[in-house]
Amino acid sequence: MPSSEIIRKRKSIRKYDLTPLDSAAIEEVQNLLKKAKPLYPGINYTIQIVSKTKGMFNIKAPHYLVFGTETKEGALENIGFIGQQIDLLLSAAGYGTCWLGAAKPDEKDALPLPGVICMAFGKPAEPLHRSTEGFKRKPLSAISEGTDPRLEAARLAPSAINAQSWYFIAEEGKIHCYRKKANPLLGLMFNKMHCIDMGIAICHIAEESENFTFVQEKNAPIRKGCVYTGTVV
Repeated sequence: MPSSEIIRKRKSIRKYDLTPLDSAAIEEVQNLLKKAKPLYPGINYTIQIVSKTKGMFNIKAPHYLVFGTETKEGALENIGFIGQQIDLLLSAAGYGTCWLGAAKPDEKDALPLPGVICMAFGKPAEPLHRSTEGFKRKPLSAISEGTDPRLEAARLAPSAINAQSWYFIAEEGKIHCYRKKANPLLGLMFNKMHCIDMGIAICHIAEESENFTFVQEKNAPIRKGCVYTGTVV
């Protein structure tokens, strides 16, 4: 199933068949993980399959992905970009997924790099997909200016507490990408999630792009209250 179709019907699954996937299914998932491409190839990251996570707003699932990364500028956006490709691939293969921003891996699981976010996955115990009308999202006018058909895919991207903390300026075939500055009172957690969410939205733009290149432009427009992330050209 094409990614563009999945973008318009995916949803976060919160109820799972808790029966562990068999070895053939786990191998299929592992092969799907290898298909994801980074936004920033120079940043090291890892993806581990584990059977347990903990923390606030955790969801009971048979399996979880733990995304780890080195601490580097762009690392969190990179994880969002990679993880959302996996989200779409798993959804297309018939597996449910849900990003877990506040979940943490079990201390018993040795991780090669610090885990920054988790994703539940497994066989869904609720409908896997939905219609486009089922999305609760801000209108394009609230998150963007200019016209580009790829902006609709970004609008449908998932985000922490559905905040959609991004903004896009489309001009001359380019899309300038910004994340909204987190309220200082909300702490580092929300700043982290806004960075990951930015990568998720950029992934949706990439999936809709015939040719995708992400660059830093010196003369990108300034958007008040936002941090410039980069430009899709």
